[in-house]
Amino acid sequence: MAMRAALWLVGLFAMAVAVALFAGDNHGTVTVFWPPHRIDLSVNLVLLLLLLLFGLGYVALRALGAVLELPRQARRWRAQQRERATHAMLLDAIVQHAAGRYLRARKAAEGALLREQALGASGEAPAHAVVLRGLAHLTLAESAHALRDQATRDAHLAHALDVAGTPGAGPELREGGLLRAARWALNDRDPAGALARLQELPTGAHRRTLALRIRLKAAHQLGRHAEALETARLLAKHHAFSPEAGRSLVRGLAVDLIQDAHDTVQLKQVWAALDPVERGMPELALRACQRLQQLGGEPAVVRDWLKPVWERMLELPESFNDADRVRLVRVLEAGMVAIGAPSDQQWLARIEAATQARPRDPVLQYLAGMACLKRGLWGRAQLLLSQAAAALRDETLRRHAWRALAELAEQRGDAEQALQAWKQAAQT
Repeated sequence: MAMRAALWLVGLFAMAVAVALFAGDNHGTVTVFWPPHRIDLSVNLVLLLLLLLFGLGYVALRALGAVLELPRQARRWRAQQRERATHAMLLDAIVQHAAGRYLRARKAAEGALLREQALGASGEAPAHAVVLRGLAHLTLAESAHALRDQATRDAHLAHALDVAGTPGAGPELREGGLLRAARWALNDRDPAGALARLQELPTGAHRRTLALRIRLKAAHQLGRHAEALETARLLAKHHAFSPEAGRSLVRGLAVDLIQDAHDTVQLKQVWAALDPVERGMPELALRACQRLQQLGGEPAVVRDWLKPVWERMLELPESFNDADRVRLVRVLEAGMVAIGAPSDQQWLARIEAATQARPRDPVLQYLAGMACLKRGLWGRAQLLLSQAAAALRDETLRRHAWRALAELAEQRGDAEQALQAWKQAAQT
């Protein structure tokens, strides 16, 4: 800035010097003959008068143009005032709706519509009049929905969608109306209507977070757990939930999908459709195995599904609570009972290795004792179950342990020991 000012100052000095040199050395004259008069003027004076005449002409023309422009300026000012009043009423409607004053919001939106129609009738509609009208209709529909006036809501929604289809409205106005209509359908307990509205959206809008949230709720209400699970995965991928909330939602939907399986084939298809991370969730694996046992599935499949959970429990015991550990043991025990024969050699080795690694864990002692009992290793079973029965905190496992000890005592012919074990089982 300082350099620019210095250059302007130097330029002015140069111009002043040039003018002074030209005017000082110019001795020419201009003679004007106006019979019977003769007027002699210097060239410098003539140039100055011409400059003044040009300035006066320019100012006069500008003044005349301003006077002729006054009516148009007045019309434009009045149109701007009406347009500002329309904007103010629409903003007031939005603010009143946000504050929960739906009647005031409806009144303000109706006023905005009337003013916009007046602007259009006078030929002074702004370039964004279509968007303005569509927003006013949507605000009216929102207020009517809050007031449970479905007829008015649907009428203004139809008007808004019609306006959105006109040139200059842009696709966003129509997409916003469809998304609001889908949300209203959910509020009216019409999930099929909500999904129908979502189908009207263009392809790219289907994967937006708001559309996915609506689809998730609608699919869940309709009992389409597979679709709801897939949608929940997309939402979790888009970070629409916190990590813990996303896992909980996916886990709950997967549990519903597992419970809906009516036969082992369907359940295996559901299990195969789950992600590896989901199959590693203890609750999901245990629910799936319990459901497979209820449907009469193969125990070998149950143990195969439980293998990752078992390994995780041994590697990260702090990530398992007591309830999950007890459920895991009960599922494995039920698999042993279901086949009525000794469990397979690999699982017996796994259970023995886990018991040796954690010899004071009563839950593992109980499981190892039941495994030995099914294989006919009664001495080992009695030792493990006796240790487990004295330390187990879960009442069901403790009762089963005492009952197994009573049966072992009866097999040995020890009536007194069997009676004592049955008494302990009954008191648990």
